[in-house]
Amino acid sequence: MFYRRYIKRLIDIILSLSGLIILAPFFLLIAVFIKKEDGGSVFFRQVRVGQNGRPFRIYKFRTMVENAERLGAKVTKEDDPRITEIGKFLRKYKIDELPQLINVLKGEMSLVGPRPEVPKYVEMFKEDYKEILKVKPGITDYASLEYKDENRLLKGAKNPEEIYIKEILPVKIEYYKRYIKDISFITDIKLIIKTIMGIVK
Repeated sequence: MFYRRYIKRLIDIILSLSGLIILAPFFLLIAVFIKKEDGGSVFFRQVRVGQNGRPFRIYKFRTMVENAERLGAKVTKEDDPRITEIGKFLRKYKIDELPQLINVLKGEMSLVGPRPEVPKYVEMFKEDYKEILKVKPGITDYASLEYKDENRLLKGAKNPEEIYIKEILPVKIEYYKRYIKDISFITDIKLIIKTIMGIVK
């Protein structure tokens, strides 16, 4: 409990602030490429459900056309025509997730924790999320590692949202519950290292 309440938050602040400072020039370069492609907004912000059911807006680099949510499902597959050219690169290397360091610094997320979901899916599995939402959502966790190629798994699917709801999300939920049981300094460090190694491979 002491780790969850104090040490974990201290680590989040130190690492997210350091990351944002170090990556600032890189973020600027990405912003230029996103703007150059279609002139749209740099960031994509979407409402997600946070700890204790509090909604917040998650930050990501925009990888799809403007107003993509109005043009299709909330779930994205690898061959989704809404994905921009720069977006394909950002998604491949998970670079689009980096702005979530802002959410971590603000205290809405943690570096490690269950991935935050949109209200629609939380409502569908509300009994499970009563337990999951006791902790802050995170950038990475067991489910993120297991489903790092989720978009590829959905490639070619006629109804990717149905597959996500019936096949993928239930498994993710079990991983989220596992993390809550395993949560510790050692667990978090291992997951952070595995996440970094998975990206650079």
